[in-house]
Amino acid sequence: MGTLPPPPPGEPAAPLTPDELRELYSLMVTVRHLDTSAVAWQRQGIIPGYAPELGQEAAQVGSGYAVDLSRDFVFPTYREMGVARAMGVDMVSYMATHKATWHGGLYNPLESRLAPIQAVVAGSVLHAVGWAHGQTLDHKDGVALSYFGDGASSQGDVHEAMNFAAVLKAPVVFFVQNNGWAISVPTERQVAGGSVAARADGYGIPASQVDGNDVVAVVDATRKALANCRAGNGPVLIEAMTYRRGPHSTSDDPGRYRSLQEEHDDAGQDPLERFRQVLLTRGIAGEAFFATALAKAKAEEEMVRSGLQALQPRPGSEMFDLVFQETTPALQAQAANWREESEHV
Repeated sequence: MGTLPPPPPGEPAAPLTPDELRELYSLMVTVRHLDTSAVAWQRQGIIPGYAPELGQEAAQVGSGYAVDLSRDFVFPTYREMGVARAMGVDMVSYMATHKATWHGGLYNPLESRLAPIQAVVAGSVLHAVGWAHGQTLDHKDGVALSYFGDGASSQGDVHEAMNFAAVLKAPVVFFVQNNGWAISVPTERQVAGGSVAARADGYGIPASQVDGNDVVAVVDATRKALANCRAGNGPVLIEAMTYRRGPHSTSDDPGRYRSLQEEHDDAGQDPLERFRQVLLTRGIAGEAFFATALAKAKAEEEMVRSGLQALQPRPGSEMFDLVFQETTPALQAQAANWREESEHV
């Protein structure tokens, strides 16, 4: 497969500082606790559904941390809570989508630089290319960062998006989290050759595989890809090799298609524990730091839970308010029928 060129002059990939490394760990432990808590919240009836990311914290936090919030724009799927948290998105506003109180989340996409959560598999990939092409037309240097999984890579939209991006030299980074599973189907049974990155060659797109459980490697790869796009070289694809340690969603039972022993053997070392050992070995952090990071993560988890429980249902009439900029007779008729049936007016 192709390899990434070095960052352009003036934008070197500077090594992460000790403060940045500690910040990355704090983000990862916060994401871990929010993620496992969200599964519990679903079981408790606080939210109706959730797509866990256990084991993918390094891939998500590392890539989200590399984003330039002043000019880039991120297009997530339904499993990028870690990306959102690394970008500083308010977690109560983000999780409002999972509570189904608001169809696009309560956060402001323009301010946060995070597009609304996309539940359609590969649905936001073409959106990312369109936004990126707009940056080119406007002579701006923003880069789109589009997420999808190894399963979604088999969708036609992904291939159309990569072709359009390559032809237009659109500044977009295709970030693939290969977590080993397309719901219940292992990667080797639905990705010919076993590598999503290898497909990029067919479109003339440089691509790389990165250890998705190494948060530092992910930050570095993402920064290089963003710099490559910003230099006018067109799109880049990154395949972060990781592992989904839990179910595809809270309605999934992974025990139907893999055993606990298989999960243990295939998952490898926990990315959070792995990074903890790196910081300890290098003398960058000690037990006091880890204890503080854990305490802050638990406090944030409680704050988000309380905020979610305080959210009230949105009025049903809103479903008709934000469909079109200018309403249509058909939509007005539907709204009238809804009011008559549900509000008896």
